[in-house]
Amino acid sequence: MPAEGESKIYNSLWNIAVDFDIDMSFNPAEISTMLSDYETDHQKGLNIKELADKIYDYTNGYPYLVSKICKHIDEKLSKNWTTDGIQSTVQTLLKEKNTLFDDIFKNLENNVKLYELIYDILIIGKHRLYSIGNPTVNLGVVYGIIRESNKCISVSNRIFEMVICDYFISKDEENNRRITGVLQNDVVRDGIFDMELCLRKFSEFYAEIFNKHDISFLEEHGRLLFLSFLKPLVNGQGFYHIESQFTDLRRMDIVVDFGQQQFILELKLWRGKKYQAEAFSQLCGYLESKHADTGYLLTFDFRKEGNKDRKAEWIEINDKKIFFVIV
Repeated sequence: MPAEGESKIYNSLWNIAVDFDIDMSFNPAEISTMLSDYETDHQKGLNIKELADKIYDYTNGYPYLVSKICKHIDEKLSKNWTTDGIQSTVQTLLKEKNTLFDDIFKNLENNVKLYELIYDILIIGKHRLYSIGNPTVNLGVVYGIIRESNKCISVSNRIFEMVICDYFISKDEENNRRITGVLQNDVVRDGIFDMELCLRKFSEFYAEIFNKHDISFLEEHGRLLFLSFLKPLVNGQGFYHIESQFTDLRRMDIVVDFGQQQFILELKLWRGKKYQAEAFSQLCGYLESKHADTGYLLTFDFRKEGNKDRKAEWIEINDKKIFFVIV
């Protein structure tokens, strides 16, 4: 139970956050109300709307996660109520062993169809229609892992996406599919992450393994190879998440946060020049929505070697700088 005298934010959260399976979530206004109560108690000069929106962005209002973030900032980060404090807390939370994450892993391990469904959505980038009448979909909802977004299935929140992606990468490593000699020191200088160099290194790595696997394997697992390649390079100082609500068979948006840096990447499968042109337009639109000027486009081309046009170059479209790579 909350200790006597704890701030109102904990008293507000406690009754609903202790039950991980509860079928409700906070909206940004409710998070703002709890932060306002905290501000009344402590007078910290909180930017309440900014903080509430950021917490909601990571948690989608999942009560336990909202509570964990607030509690960690208050008790472990010397009340660093800033967006940087939230990001640091999320990074810590991703490394934490807790009952909630253990239940997610257990439920995926014990349900092959649910495992395959989440893998298809997060890693392959498939659109799957949300139908509660589908037993597998219903199971994912009961477990709190998935939700409906624009009539399609989406992972419940961004933190779950990151945790589950790390889980899939770990499973992939067990199968010895990740082979890379690139170290974080190769792409980080003085705390600055070089995403261009990271993608150039991945292109070299991918060229080495291309002929060692059949096309069907690479078409399904190419994205996982990239995520497996990326994870140890950002681990410890940053993290990434997949914008699953935007994914389809040809597109996957990844946002990488590394310290104060943020990188927006789009992963696509080659489907011809028309679709490639659309990819640039989509990425520019997404960059605009994020108020960003620079993006990265990684395209997997599974045509025969003689038909490929490998590239790694900067281009400028609609006042946006894009580093364009074809592997």
